[in-house]
Amino acid sequence: MLIHSSSNGFNHGCPGQITPEPVYRARRELIGAMTGIAAGAALTGWAGRAAFAQATAPGGAKRLLGVVRSAVPGALSMDQPTDIKDATSYNNFYEFGTDKADPARTAGALKTSPWTVQVDGLVAKPGRFAIEDLLKLSALEERIYRLRCVEGWSMVIPWVGYSLANLIKRVQPLGSAKFVEFVTLADPATMPGVRSRVLDWPYVEGLRLDEAMHPLTLLAFGMYGAVLPNQNGAPLRLVVPWKYGFKSSKSLVRIRFTDQQPPTAWNKAAAHEYGFYSNVNPQVDHPRWSQGSERRIGEDGLFARKRKTLLFNGYEAQVGQLYAGMDLKKFF
Repeated sequence: MLIHSSSNGFNHGCPGQITPEPVYRARRELIGAMTGIAAGAALTGWAGRAAFAQATAPGGAKRLLGVVRSAVPGALSMDQPTDIKDATSYNNFYEFGTDKADPARTAGALKTSPWTVQVDGLVAKPGRFAIEDLLKLSALEERIYRLRCVEGWSMVIPWVGYSLANLIKRVQPLGSAKFVEFVTLADPATMPGVRSRVLDWPYVEGLRLDEAMHPLTLLAFGMYGAVLPNQNGAPLRLVVPWKYGFKSSKSLVRIRFTDQQPPTAWNKAAAHEYGFYSNVNPQVDHPRWSQGSERRIGEDGLFARKRKTLLFNGYEAQVGQLYAGMDLKKFF
């Protein structure tokens, strides 16, 4: 059973309820693949840190068991992870409000159990999947990803999930499928931002099928060893580490395969500012600010020093071939 706390971008939690986690400063050792690991077992390295997350995650979120260290190339960043207090208290999730503090303040009303995800469109085996079934579909992995927001700030997050490709293979896309559309819940009863006109709801994002199939594209169920807080996209979200954060849809309710490029929320709102691809690229500025540098949240406070932004957010070796021959300034 998935149990979690009160969750597009990053998150805001209740700082007074969150203990800083200096233990999240190195990779963790392999956590036993068996879900019956005893709570009192002698765990070391990252395993011990995951156990610590059970007590310190926002709202008392429960630890995800049976998590293993990912073997996917590029999946374990050597950067120091962002403190959980910052990762859950600085957040874009417009369904809960446009201020960075709004998601943590208002997302507690979101009901994530029961939860199902409709997977349909151009696939041989469409279906509606309960969150419990999705959790069993593949082994859960620790992925430590850099996350770069289009606004010019970044974090480093230890996510828990598995490659989206595992689900895609399960539903068997047809030869005509070229794109994948991701739809976020839009519930005005629990998401006050949906009652505004800031975007065309529901929030929709999309990827080319080959991008969605890339092993780094993550279907995430947790972070910092525990289940996702609501303000971070509970109960499951997408994480595409080489793209700007708004491409990583949260609180997913539908995944649809299509032969046409899906219209996406921010591209519809301002196509000249937010392209369909939105790959992190320091050579392509936002019309209103430079993308050549970023500030890492948690370094010297919220007003951290600037650091150089890397092409594809530092994942060029893994994903650069997806865009071979493309004009990255044209297809931004």
